Amino acid sequence: MKSATFQHTWDSAVRRHTDSPFLVFRAESGEVCEWTYGEFDLVVARTADSLRAAGVGPGSPVHVALRNCPAFVALWLAASRLGAWLVPVDPASSPRDIDRQVRRVRPAVGVCASAREAVYREGAGDRVPAVLVLAEDAGDVNDSETPLLCTEVVEMGDQALRPEDRLAVMFTSGTTAEPKGVVLTQANYAHVAAVMAEAARLRPHHRWHVTLPLFHANAQYYCFAPAIAVGASVALSAAFSASGWLRQARELGATHASLFAAPIRMILARTPSEEPPLQLEHVWFAQSLGAEHYEWFARLVGTRPRQLYGMTETVAIVSADSSEHPVHDVIGTPVADRRIRVADPVSGNPAAPGATGELQVLGTPGRDLFAGYLDDAETTARAFSTEPQGTWFATGDLVSRDADGVLRFTGRVDDVIKVSGENVSLTEVEAAVAQAPGVLEAAVVGVSDPVRDTVPVAYVVARDPNEPPRAEDLDEWADRNLAPAARPRAWHLIDELPRTSVGKVRRFRVGS
Repeated sequence: MKSATFQHTWDSAVRRHTDSPFLVFRAESGEVCEWTYGEFDLVVARTADSLRAAGVGPGSPVHVALRNCPAFVALWLAASRLGAWLVPVDPASSPRDIDRQVRRVRPAVGVCASAREAVYREGAGDRVPAVLVLAEDAGDVNDSETPLLCTEVVEMGDQALRPEDRLAVMFTSGTTAEPKGVVLTQANYAHVAAVMAEAARLRPHHRWHVTLPLFHANAQYYCFAPAIAVGASVALSAAFSASGWLRQARELGATHASLFAAPIRMILARTPSEEPPLQLEHVWFAQSLGAEHYEWFARLVGTRPRQLYGMTETVAIVSADSSEHPVHDVIGTPVADRRIRVADPVSGNPAAPGATGELQVLGTPGRDLFAGYLDDAETTARAFSTEPQGTWFATGDLVSRDADGVLRFTGRVDDVIKVSGENVSLTEVEAAVAQAPGVLEAAVVGVSDPVRDTVPVAYVVARDPNEPPRAEDLDEWADRNLAPAARPRAWHLIDELPRTSVGKVRRFRVGS
């Protein structure tokens, strides 16, 4: 059905909001450029024609290694128009990463930045037939001589798109294992656009502030897609600046924002004390924040942020804190028509109220769940379980659900350790330790112990490198603020945490 494609969502937005603002782009230089829906649709048409001239057609993969820039958005929408599919990857990918990516997807076209062209070509070798090299600035979509706009628009006619047609493959962030290719359809994007617009109560006059990388699900799922669904606008920054985040949000006229906990902690640590608070209408956040950090950030943005829970695989979020008074440690209740269950990770039986269990989500692959993992039927089969009521997806995440049905996030299945038989969530300990005096952020890992089986050990980054916290002071703090089993048995001071490009800690690399 035409209405179940993302291309229909975009076409409808262009018809209804032709002269309304769509994209506001702030370059690293501070220069700001704007496009209406109608203006950007012309950019998309020119981009689609240039891709087609380079060999892209229905079903073709387009491998994109770009930072946040208007060209990224144009390529995404152009791929949709052509019936092709986007493969957005970390622009900082190494030659080895790029080599593995292109071997897996066999792209018709690759796109990279001129600043990283040598790295891209080293990794791509001769396996990418055509490579488009861009500047990652507004000129990519404004200058008629750029690779995206160098071809004259030719009337294409309506592309016969189907809801089940592939629109993207996103690689997971690889915090605990090698990245998996998450296959997403036209229907996936149409569905997430509608659901997330309603979840954020988005209206045409609203504007998202996007500083997280566009190749990641958060920016696409939670910001751009719902904005398009209702004709709202997006303020896109070329790069994240912790010290300038509030100022940029104010200058760009943002009303909405979406962040992870790690960037929030950076904003708290780097925002100048004289910076006046914002008056945002809505803020999403994901991953654990301590109570002190939550209240501090709420004061800075002028609204109480609402924690959500979702994955690349779940497309739209599964749950969110929609209460009148949001709090720091609740991921809320299921949104829209989501159906979930919390299963004991050992027996598979329903977990008792308050007990920790694995979150499982009911849905339809290719619509409100991802279509599957790229060329990996075995892993897809392990993730999905088909039952009479539909398909259940096992998230691998642990939650607890109270008697009122409110969910709290505990961590990944492998993020919970047993200390003398007691469950300890490394995620929760990290959120607490990040609030200790002198600590900017922390990662906590489990190590073997001959007496207690496993114990937590903390790796901390100092708020001020010139005055790092002392281990004995952190021990005293932990004695006052953490349960005995959760107290780190050792403290290691490090310069920075190994992270994915969106700020998630690669815990398996800590201490290695």
